[in-house]
This record gives sequence, structure tokens and C-alpha cells, in this order.
Amino acid sequence: MEIVFLGTSSGVPTRSRNVSSLAVRLKQRGEIWLFDCGEGTQHQLLQSDLKVGRIRRIFITHMHGDHVFGLMGLLASIGLAGAPDRIDLYGPPQLETYLDACARYSHTHLHYPITVHKHKPGVIYEDEDYRVLCDRLDHRIPAYGYRVEERDRPGRFDVAKAQALGIPPGPVYGQLKLGQQVTLDDGRVIHGQDLCGDPQPGRKVVYCTDTIYCDNAVRLSEGADVLIHEATFSHRDATLAQQRLHSTSTMAAQVALAAGVKHLFMTHFSPRYAPGNDLDLRDLLSEARAIFPHTDLAYDFLTYEVPKPSNAMAVSSSNEGSRSR
Repeated sequence: MEIVFLGTSSGVPTRSRNVSSLAVRLKQRGEIWLFDCGEGTQHQLLQSDLKVGRIRRIFITHMHGDHVFGLMGLLASIGLAGAPDRIDLYGPPQLETYLDACARYSHTHLHYPITVHKHKPGVIYEDEDYRVLCDRLDHRIPAYGYRVEERDRPGRFDVAKAQALGIPPGPVYGQLKLGQQVTLDDGRVIHGQDLCGDPQPGRKVVYCTDTIYCDNAVRLSEGADVLIHEATFSHRDATLAQQRLHSTSTMAAQVALAAGVKHLFMTHFSPRYAPGNDLDLRDLLSEARAIFPHTDLAYDFLTYEVPKPSNAMAVSSSNEGSRSR
């Protein structure tokens, strides 16, 4: 499971940051799930190594323009690049009406099926490998955060132990790897769990934007391997954050601390903290790390491989997770 940040600015793009979008690449199944799609997202995709044709699901947090203005253009380009089997969209009730209006007035005809799933708290998607939950956040309009959970996997199968027990290789190994009970031809009953190591916990990624600090964000983030949380403002601009129902750096850190997450990436930064201003993103990082040390600043095209529980974390692009741009 790999995270690619495609847009990390709030409200408007800057020279170095586009508006909100995040890709989660599920390598084993060759799929990309997109979270938010601000204006210019498809240009960001073209500058990355992500393949537009791999996008299968798009999750929209809310209907503010910096999170949806790029969606119709992306859907049209996906169709021109070669129609997929289908794309599933998840978002507020207004999302379907918005897309219908865009298609009608731009005379855009999508030649592949799209299904729009409307937000509701709880599980909104699940299959044998993953499930996605969402919950309401606290913003000026209805906004939802998302939690992507990878299913727990059986522990490693001990082939040597199976051979020592005289279990013949073949389809039975597959059943035992899944922890199932198998009766052999000689009448012995073998429990797969006795031949497997401890289960491998699935990874959990949470995406919370736009919101001020709220209890739902904490609950949604509980025990996550990675929390991606907006930090539009510095703690020193907390009054603005309260007025606009956005988070400060310290609010994001408090959510991470209260939820017991492993790693926090802050995103959705106000352009007011560009280099050269009285406050810049290094100040936001210091504020957050004073509360939650395992914090980094996201930036456009940062790629992060979510580590399995036993592995060390890995940030690509020259380990620039704390870089300020």
C-alpha cells in the first residue's frame, strides 16, 4: 500500500503545491484509489508515475471546489484514454447532481459505467482484501473523513513443519495456509493454524480533511498506521482556524496523539506560510512535533510506502518527509 500526495495546498494552488488530491496505490491488485480531486489533479497524475487507467475508486470528502473542480475533467480523460470496466465514486449526496450538471452543460458523454455511492457513516466499501469506512467531520459544509483498512492476513505457512508431518504438497497446502482444518487421506485432522505463524495485521490509513479538531476524527483514526490530516493554519492563527472550521498544526497533532496513530502527515496548508513569510511550514512542523513527534509535512509528489507492522517506514524522494516548500 503506497500513498502519493498529488496536492497539498488549501484553497488555491501555489507554484509548488496543487490543491487537494491523494492517491493510494494498491500494488498487489494493480489499482489506484483517489481521494479528492481538486483542479489540476490530472496534470499532477501526468507528472507522477501513476497510470490514470489504473484508477478504480474515487472518494470525495466534500463539495468545496478545491476538492472537486478536477473531477469531471479527469473522468472525461479516463474515458478518452480507454474506457475502464467501471469507476465507483463515493461522496456527498450533491456529488451525483454536480456531475450530471457538468456532463450536461459541457456535452461530455462518458462511455463507461460510473456508480455514485452517497456518504453515510460506517462501512461504505469492502471486499476480501480491504474495507473503507467514513465518518462526519466538522466543517462549514458536510465533510467526511475516510479510513482504509487492509484485512489481516494469515501468518507465514511453515512448509518444513508440514513436510515433517508427512503432509503431501498440493492444494491442501493452500487450505492450510488459510488456517483451515483439513482431513488427510490417512484420517489425520490437521489444523492450519498450527502450521502458520501469528496473523499479519493489516495496515490502516486515515484521511481527514477539511475539519477542525473533532471527536469523530479521533475515533476514525484510532490505531492507524498513517494519519493524513489537514493543518491549514499555524497554532498562532488558531482564531482564524476556529472561524473557518479548519485545523491548526497542533489540532492535527492532538488527533494523532489521542488516536494512538503511528505516523502523522500534515497537509492542506494555507499559502500564507510560503517561504519568506513571518511564519512558514517549518514553524507548523515544530508546533506539531512538540505534541506528536512522529509528524512530517506532506508535499506534492511525496511517495510513502506504508510499512507492514514489522518493517521500518520508508519515505521516497530522498527522505524529504519534513521538507518545507
